[in-house]
Amino acid sequence: MTDARATILDRVRSALADVPAAEPHVWPGADEPIDPPAAYHRTSDLSAGELADRFAARAGEYQARIVRCGQEDSEIAAAVGRALAAEPGDGPLVVPPGLPAAWRPAGAVEDTGLAIGDLDRAAGAVTGCAIAIADTGTVVLDHGPAQGRRALTLVPDLHVCVVREDDLVGSVPEAVARLANAVRAGRPITLISGPSATSDIELQRVEGVHGPRRLVIVLAAGARRRAT
Repeated sequence: MTDARATILDRVRSALADVPAAEPHVWPGADEPIDPPAAYHRTSDLSAGELADRFAARAGEYQARIVRCGQEDSEIAAAVGRALAAEPGDGPLVVPPGLPAAWRPAGAVEDTGLAIGDLDRAAGAVTGCAIAIADTGTVVLDHGPAQGRRALTLVPDLHVCVVREDDLVGSVPEAVARLANAVRAGRPITLISGPSATSDIELQRVEGVHGPRRLVIVLAAGARRRAT
């Protein structure tokens, strides 16, 4: 333990020394004790369509480009094609091994352990996602088969990410609950809110510092066509 951390913990223990262990915690403005976990919204009252609209609006505020489509594989494939046509680049497109075949662009290269240099020369990556959070406009990757390893979505300059209606949740607590199995399995978790950017130096926005400079989200949500 570092000296600074030890000092902080000592101060916390000192501040709590005279508080009885059985004393209930009362949140500001509450008339009676509240169980802190119960104060978080764990479910959303929004409909699927409202979740999709909120996610699109919030992700757009982070300068992600949104391409909306229906939920059929053919519609997703067409939307991925439109997204890529609007973001031309040199080099091949790279996809994770588990990306559905119907979504794969023609000529895409499967990432089975490509060198970082090969990923850097790629025109972009196309992946799925684990979860998308409507309240924050955040895409969450747990790097399952349809998402691939972290390097695949960090090195190329363009990331095209497919978000399906079933991937949407309302809030961060909902997302955390749904990620429990991935965390227990030891998989890394990546949260993406817009293209990579920083304003650390003189408040000047610089894009592409820690990941892709361009993020396109293919949002597949809406009524499915009924079989006839």
